[in-house]
Amino acid sequence: MTQENVELLILGSGPAGYTAAIYAGRAGLKPVMYQGMQPGGQLTITNDVENFPGYPDGVQGPQMMEDLQKQAERFGLDNRYGMATSVDFSTPLAHKVIVDETHEITAKAVIIATGASAKWLGLESEQRLNGMGVSACAVCDGFFYRGKDVAIVGAGDTACEEAHYLSKLCKKVTMLVRRDEFRASTIMQERVKNTPNIEILFNTETEEVLGDNGVTGVRVRNKVTGETKEIALDGFFVAIGHQPNTDIFKGYLDMDDAGYLIVEKGSSRTNIPGVFASGDAQDKIYRQAITAAGSGCMAALDAERYLGEFH
Repeated sequence: MTQENVELLILGSGPAGYTAAIYAGRAGLKPVMYQGMQPGGQLTITNDVENFPGYPDGVQGPQMMEDLQKQAERFGLDNRYGMATSVDFSTPLAHKVIVDETHEITAKAVIIATGASAKWLGLESEQRLNGMGVSACAVCDGFFYRGKDVAIVGAGDTACEEAHYLSKLCKKVTMLVRRDEFRASTIMQERVKNTPNIEILFNTETEEVLGDNGVTGVRVRNKVTGETKEIALDGFFVAIGHQPNTDIFKGYLDMDDAGYLIVEKGSSRTNIPGVFASGDAQDKIYRQAITAAGSGCMAALDAERYLGEFH
């Protein structure tokens, strides 16, 4: 196994990772980044991004990530393909990360920006139409369905919150709930039940998202009667949760029951000195590109201060 020592290692290449790299590079920290299993993060499968500051006409998700990458590399980022497969954070200033099970890097400081992945239903049609009417973020993409009919799958607080958000934009929102009840808090349940343009279908399972070059509808099945029907739609949203990409840090870093990394309030510091967390790996509330970028900035500044104590 090859070995290498670096000053600052960044794991992940979404808005958090690239923003951290920009700040770290300008601070002379010579950051090394491994892009992970999805270079550029979730925005690489997002078409139009219209809510990120600085793009008055909007921007394609992949283009925005390319812009961030070029900006980071301009300040000296050593950007590499590869994924961290295990870590050892037991030695201060010598945090070990194994990449692709073949290369060992020892870093004085590590910024984690591994993000979180949306949970999907597992339908072929869902993945085929991802970005063409299928979305896992109502706040990101709801604007494109203003005055149209959409459906959203989910039964928890997030699904209810996003359904309510969509109801302000869309003509009609159909909630597809697999069980005979919500998992959401009472207040969120009442909110959607009392919204006139939200229809709730309980005991309803999604069989297929319909459409060729865009979503035209969905075929669902009632789990009690076995009856199937097709619902005409313009957009299909999935809100069944996210999974933070943090498994390799278990046993070293504090995390909540869902796997989100826990940081000190108002900072990016984890329970291990010299290891900092940013982006969706530690944010289960906002999960936006702009908040991820902001936390990446925080992580780089925290890392700079930390490393400055030893120089």
